[in-house]
Amino acid sequence: MTLRRLRRAVALVFALVLCIFRMWLLRLRGPLTLERQAEWSQWSSRLVLKALGVHYQVEGQPPTHGLVVCNHLSYIDILVIAAAMPCFFVAKMEIRGWPFFGMAARSNGTIFVDRGSLASAMTVAEQMTERLKLPIQVPVLLFPEGTSTDGSQVIRFHSRLIDPATSIGAPISTAAIGYLIEGGVDERELCWYGDESFATHLWKVLGTAGFSAHLRFGQPRVYTDRRVAADETRAEIEAMRAGGVLALQ
Repeated sequence: MTLRRLRRAVALVFALVLCIFRMWLLRLRGPLTLERQAEWSQWSSRLVLKALGVHYQVEGQPPTHGLVVCNHLSYIDILVIAAAMPCFFVAKMEIRGWPFFGMAARSNGTIFVDRGSLASAMTVAEQMTERLKLPIQVPVLLFPEGTSTDGSQVIRFHSRLIDPATSIGAPISTAAIGYLIEGGVDERELCWYGDESFATHLWKVLGTAGFSAHLRFGQPRVYTDRRVAADETRAEIEAMRAGGVLALQ
């Protein structure tokens, strides 16, 4: 396990250096548009996942526009989703200060929200509306649970930041993510929740023998009511998880 951790840690450092170098090259080659930022995020996420030894499988067609809502288990979710499709994330403000991940989030067009501020939520809603109206093939990705969980259930979705999509008639797609660990180890071992620190969890991930991420996309739908959208997409994601990676454990 120690050798595995060391090997992955070294690979991760090299991957992060390459990601930063590529961003530097992109800045030299011209304006860093939102599309180029999303493409950099996709390239970087695939590289980091490879360094961590994470294999991922995608079912369904990744959306190219509108809002995508997904359950949330760990920061690894972000890497898997970004690897699967270019997108703009809506993320908690605290991520801005994380080592590398904060820089990456700031560089890939992430919209940051202060979860304890109504004013921040209103500002973020306006930003999301602007992104949803852009004529580019990059959707907005939201984790409506508002936090990462242990995976035992998909908790109630907050509807406030789903409103930008329902207000303008933008399609809303579902995405369900889950993890499968060798040896029948419970998915919860890879979930980042509670008071566990980022460093402690990353150390655990580096030492996990073999695991894969499974990401499943649903069909886009247009909703007119944000609460209905929140409840129905949550139920759909629960069903997708029950019939997907959870059924394999």
